[in-house]
Amino acid sequence: MDPKGQRVKLNDGHFIPVLGFGTFAPPEVPESEALEVTKFAIEAGFRHIDSAHLYRNEEQVGQAIRSKIANGTVKREDIFYTSKLWSTSLRPELVRPALEKSLNNLQLDYVDLYIIHFPVALKPGEAFFPRDENGKPIFDSVDLCHTWEALEKCKDAGLTKSIGVSNFNHKQLEKILNKPGLKYKPVCNQVECHPYLNQSKLLDFCKSHDIVLVAYGALGSQRIKEWVNPNLPFLLEDPVLSAIAKKHKQTPALVALRYQIQRGVVVLAKSYNKKRIKENIQVFDFELTPEDMKAIDGLNSNIRYNEVLLCVGHPEYPFFEEY
Repeated sequence: MDPKGQRVKLNDGHFIPVLGFGTFAPPEVPESEALEVTKFAIEAGFRHIDSAHLYRNEEQVGQAIRSKIANGTVKREDIFYTSKLWSTSLRPELVRPALEKSLNNLQLDYVDLYIIHFPVALKPGEAFFPRDENGKPIFDSVDLCHTWEALEKCKDAGLTKSIGVSNFNHKQLEKILNKPGLKYKPVCNQVECHPYLNQSKLLDFCKSHDIVLVAYGALGSQRIKEWVNPNLPFLLEDPVLSAIAKKHKQTPALVALRYQIQRGVVVLAKSYNKKRIKENIQVFDFELTPEDMKAIDGLNSNIRYNEVLLCVGHPEYPFFEEY
């Protein structure tokens, strides 16, 4: 159990802690740091750890989890670990080898959740972002329903307890939900979600299908130049969030995290700063009023920090849909 026992039941019967630790770091952060901060996060009380093949740190994150199991801090079943299938492995025959590679890097027997990282297929190979001689991305064409069937097989094989998706719009989710012979529904859809992009329509859609919305970028976003438009406002400097934080004697970051938990969203807190990691676990120590929630709802302005513009030319690019 995570310290406050705050977990949500997934549609396949497993439980996911509502607060997760996101391990993604900008390229300038050495991979070795993932080992230290993940160990620290587990010591601080995080039991839900989120990583991905794309983050290039699963070896270190796995080492951190194993060291905390070895010294008796946690048992394997106390930890909920998420990994993600990257876009270069969406062809059905590449799915299981990709998951096995992650498991090998992690040195774990299974992951708790395996999700399709992004619905846009890229050319298989070693490069994460394959490009042609003109620097244009090299796309692949894959039916996501076939990718999903391969994930179902991974679940049946015991390599992952649950399966889900990330960055899918409602039409892409519908395609899987309406697939003939569907064996397992996605348990979650992990998407960018914060007060400036509160995803209320997608959240309603997911709730109506018993799919959990998992929020990444919940504190705005790290300014990684390849990904994020530098001209966008800083979420945590928002005056409304600051005023609510002051009223509750909390930080704007904690208010942004608490907002998600109170609307039934599982939220990832991403930080490589030990003081803030410790602080983020305090999200269970206070509650926002209905007025606070309404005021934060009012900040929604459809500001998306992570547009992944590189993939815009692909027919499965998800963000042109309203939700």
